[in-house]
Amino acid sequence: MPAFLPLRDAVAAHVRDGDVVALEGFTHLIPHAAGHEIARQGRRDLTLVRMTPDLVYDQLIGAGCARRLVFSWGGNPGVGSLHRLRDAVEHGWPRPLELEEHSHAAMAAAWAAGASGLPFAVLRGYAGTDLPTHNPTVRRVTCPFTGESLAAVPALRPDVTVIHAQQADRAGNVRLWGIVGVQKEAVLAARRAALVTVEEVVDDFDAPGVRGPGARDAVAILPSFVVHAISEVPGGAHPSYAAGYTTRDNAFYAAWDAIARDRERFRTWMDAHVLRPEAAGV
Repeated sequence: MPAFLPLRDAVAAHVRDGDVVALEGFTHLIPHAAGHEIARQGRRDLTLVRMTPDLVYDQLIGAGCARRLVFSWGGNPGVGSLHRLRDAVEHGWPRPLELEEHSHAAMAAAWAAGASGLPFAVLRGYAGTDLPTHNPTVRRVTCPFTGESLAAVPALRPDVTVIHAQQADRAGNVRLWGIVGVQKEAVLAARRAALVTVEEVVDDFDAPGVRGPGARDAVAILPSFVVHAISEVPGGAHPSYAAGYTTRDNAFYAAWDAIARDRERFRTWMDAHVLRPEAAGV
């Protein structure tokens, strides 16, 4: 059974300097509060993994937490670039950032391979692109049955996976719904620990009065034996959202563009809203 811990204790117990860390979530359920706690605790030399790094990774990179990024797309959704990511790559501020870029299809396949305990994933991909010339982890393999040449990428196996979800029950099972990306695969692929922040801890998912998914929602259940720590953090996905609980803060995504463009303005914002101890609140 996972431990129910305050977020600061969960991060302190499981996230170490030099770790490979994945904070996954697609469009919603992005674990911003957990990312802020990692920055607040001053973790360094992290390899950050995420299919679609957006604001939370911009903040971690700008805070100097990362030395490497494994990703398949990076940007401020609907707004533009990630300026702290660009500054690290183009100018080495606050420290140089190594990049390992993949396609979405390759990242999804790599997560599935990691979740399955396989060493690599194969896919029909990368045709017509020069991305493999910039990423030596993309290889070619020959199918032993058909002779077809396929792309191969190493499985993703982070030391620690962090996700946000709507609910956990008292037994430590986790339920998430809505747009379900690769969170389940990322949790199953974790080598050492999976941390989950949730909007709410409930006695029973099916109890009267407990919020639940709509009829058309995709639903994922993570059993307690694959989760190591659970932290109840209402609003822990902000400025993204948790379907059924919170809404997306579109104004913040727009405002972030100006905040992140300037180093000093970024530092001031991080000091006020993330790094000072009283910003934790959990």
